[in-house]
Amino acid sequence: MKIDCKVPAKASKEAIWTVITDIENAADNISAITKVKIEEMPPASNEKFDITGLKWSETRVMFGKEATETMWVTDCVVNEYYKTRAENCGAIYISKMYVTSEDTRENEEKDNEVVRRNEINTRNYVGMSFEGEAGTLCAKVMSALLGWMIVGETKKALVQDLKDIKAKAE
Repeated sequence: MKIDCKVPAKASKEAIWTVITDIENAADNISAITKVKIEEMPPASNEKFDITGLKWSETRVMFGKEATETMWVTDCVVNEYYKTRAENCGAIYISKMYVTSEDTRENEEKDNEVVRRNEINTRNYVGMSFEGEAGTLCAKVMSALLGWMIVGETKKALVQDLKDIKAKAE
């Protein structure tokens, strides 16, 4: 199962990065998260905002029930992305939180005619990709039977998380 989604944000990349890396206060920033417990801090040698090595337990409401997962940051590029890994019930979960920018040209309509302007605007996005891989036979069977249902609900939850992050950053 692979999912990738992003939402536009008016906040700067740095403001978005500050919110997505504030793991300790994620329960205040993301409505589905009810509790966060830091298990291990990143090494002191990491540069500011490099959270590689951070490990935490996160309790959130998913599919109408509370579930707790322990995850850790495996890779981080400051102001761009961080990747996490979690393992539970015979499955491996890899996710990537990211901040990206895209340049867009704005057009305007004048007297029912589209007029191109040479202005280029930069739009920032906060995004997340998620990949779940079944590792055991039982997990593979469950994934085959219920995977189609889980994808839609998971994507909906990820988009809501991103909207919450956007609101906090703006």
